[in-house]
Parts: sequence; C-alpha cells; structure tokens
Amino acid sequence: MLHKYTLVEREVYSMPTPHRPSASVRRALRKLGSDIQDARKRRRLPMSVVADRAFTSRSTLQRIEAGDPAVGIGIYAAALQALGLLDGLADIADLTRDSVGQTLAASELPERARLKRTTKSDG
Repeated sequence: MLHKYTLVEREVYSMPTPHRPSASVRRALRKLGSDIQDARKRRRLPMSVVADRAFTSRSTLQRIEAGDPAVGIGIYAAALQALGLLDGLADIADLTRDSVGQTLAASELPERARLKRTTKSDG
C-alpha cells in the first residue's frame, strides 16, 4: 500500500505547471543568473559559501545561476543579499523608472483643478 502512495505522489510532483514563462522572461532570468554567477566568481566565493549565506542549498544556487524560473523570487533575493547586491532589487520597479506608468498617470490628470465648496450645517 505504501508503494502505491509513493507512486501517486511522484506522478503528482512531476506534473508540468500551467505557467510557462515567455522567451523574454526566460532570457532575463538567464541573464540575472549569469550576473549572479559572475558576481560570485569576482568575489572568489565558492558556491557552498554563497548558498550557506543565502540559507539555501548548493543545488538551488546552481538553479539560480542557470536562471531557473521555478526558483522563487525570495531565493533569488537571498542570493543577491549574500553577494551584497540586494539594493538593486528594490529599484527594479521604482516609480522613477516607470516611464509608461508616469505617462499614463499624467494623461489622466484633470485639465483644471477646482476646490470643493463645503456647506456649514447648523447642526
């Protein structure tokens, strides 16, 4: 009976996910992974040290450096922090870098601004 349960568990675990990232997302993650690997090598840190500092395994760090989209963003962030590069992550979607969002917000501004009149109630 235990054997059947294990077999079913493996089938469920190996099922493909419904989300397949686009080619541009995969390309960006591969570049991020490569940049993380380059940063680790420039610091002359072995994978085991960076993995320990990121509280993850060496195999997960290998997946990060390969740009695996199945690795959670929190683990990518931990690897960046282990290399002293976390500050850049907070700036990725910063308002000052979002030119499209700024343009859309500016186009929705009213042409004139009016003050609302308030009425005093005698109460």
